[in-house]
Parts: sequence; C-alpha cells; structure tokens
Amino acid sequence: MIDQRTVATDFEGEALESLWLPAEGPGAAPAVLIFPTVMGVSDLEKGFGRKLNALGYGAMVADLFGKAFRGSERDVMFGELGRLKGDRAALRRRVTALLDAMLAQAEVDWSRVAAIGYCFGGLCALDLARSGADIAGVAAFHGLFDPPGLPPQPIAAKVVAFHGWDDSMVPPADVVALGKELTEAGCDWQIHAYGHVVHGFTNPGANALGIPGVHFNERAARRSWASVTAFLRECLESGENEAG
Repeated sequence: MIDQRTVATDFEGEALESLWLPAEGPGAAPAVLIFPTVMGVSDLEKGFGRKLNALGYGAMVADLFGKAFRGSERDVMFGELGRLKGDRAALRRRVTALLDAMLAQAEVDWSRVAAIGYCFGGLCALDLARSGADIAGVAAFHGLFDPPGLPPQPIAAKVVAFHGWDDSMVPPADVVALGKELTEAGCDWQIHAYGHVVHGFTNPGANALGIPGVHFNERAARRSWASVTAFLRECLESGENEAG
C-alpha cells in the first residue's frame, strides 16, 4: 500500500485538511489535484486518487470545506457549497491555496501538474484554470459551468469537460457559453458530451442518494476515465505541455 498523509492548510482562518497520495518510486512525479463533490473528501475521491497512483501520478484530494465539516449531513454541505459559490473571488483564492499546498509536497514535479474535479469540484477545477494558473491541464466531470464574474484571464492550462447532455443543472446553453468563454481566453479546450446521461455519472453510489437527475452511468464513467487518462498522458508525459 502506498503511504498517504494529511496536508494541513490554513486558509483565511479555516483549517483545511487534504489527503496526499504520493506516487510510488523515488524522485518527483507528475501530480494531480482532485477537487471533490459537495460531500468533501470521501472514499470516492480516494479511489480516483488510487487510480491516478496506478498511472504513476501523485494525487491530492483537496479539502474544500474544512475538516470541521468532514462527515456532515448533505443539507449542511449544500449550505457550505452555497457559501463558497457565493464569493467566487474567495473561491479562486481557496483553490489556488490548495494548489500551492500540493506543490509544497516534496514528491511533486512542478512542471507536470494537473487538476480534476467532480460536480462542485468540477467548477473549482475550472475556476483554477480561469485564474490563469500555470498548470498543464484541468478536467471537470459533470461540473458546474457558471462563469465566475471576475475579470477574465488568459487560460494557460488545457481544459476538458466531461458532461452528461441531459444534466438539468447544466443546460445546453451553459455548455455553449463555456466553449465561447474558453475560446475567448485562448484556451486549448475540449467538451465531451454523453447522450442520455445526467448529473453525477461517475459515482457508483449516485442512485442511492435519491436525488432527481443524479444517476450513475457505467458507460459514461468508463468512457470519461479512458478519455481523461489520455488527456493526462498528453498533458503530463508527452512533452506537449505549453503551460509549464
């Protein structure tokens, strides 16, 4: 088993506690920052981190909400989502601080870094790219696409979004708007839309949540993971990274 450790971050008076899963082997390795769903650091994201370890990457599951909220009820977490989403400038500072926390880990090759996110975490990953962060790539899985309403910055990272076409939280107009936004930012971008797929499609436990419009889809989950694997290989291993 690969060693893991917590990474403490004091963000503007809030105690965040992320989970670092280093890659096997000596020396610095590519690393991927994982922004979780509204429920925060969970076994779901730890599993994605282990899959990234198997590809030879370090992974940090970012604590967006703070360790005080670990294991809180869904209603509490949705309240915190609203708080964070209500101040996108502060959210940008938060995701940047979490990136800095991962970069501070000795096992990270600074020139080969990416970020991925799920649901609200997908919006966080996109906001990190929107900040102009000098990282290789960003991927959002069933993420929210709302623009931050901040002065636009050139986007250095390559961006890919994996989207369920029938996701009621992100209608087609929002998909088109994201493409326009990324184009205007000079970004190398892709959007993969999966037909007959709704929100939360990567989460095998989504159906048990009982939330209308949130369902696991094995085919979309498998296809999106295969695609992000190729995307990360391009960004972190092929020498095509123009951001770092």
